[in-house]
Amino acid sequence: MTVFDASALLAYLRDEPGASLVRERLLQGGACAAANWSEVAQKVLAAGADWALARGLLLSYPLTVEPVTIDDAERAAELWDAATGLSLADRLCLALAERRDTTALTTDAAWRVEPRAELIR
Repeated sequence: MTVFDASALLAYLRDEPGASLVRERLLQGGACAAANWSEVAQKVLAAGADWALARGLLLSYPLTVEPVTIDDAERAAELWDAATGLSLADRLCLALAERRDTTALTTDAAWRVEPRAELIR
């Protein structure tokens, strides 16, 4: 099971490098934090693309959108470090990966230092 960062799901939707790995992982099932799901929706809508179509495609896989728990919120706060540049959504994704004891798939090079991060490119 994989936790998907918004950047990974967007790479898949845009057929960018690494999209095939994201699709492979989506087929195996996974989760996305609600904050990251919102980020995907916002980017799709901002690009003028059809969110209903993108949403339907993503949800055709065994993908769950997980609410942010109080423990996730507190862990995300603990992960804050001005030097890393990780956003709140990034940290919530990592917190969910920790809670699920799995890796978080991302395209974000800033995550290289995170032990639970797996870069797709």
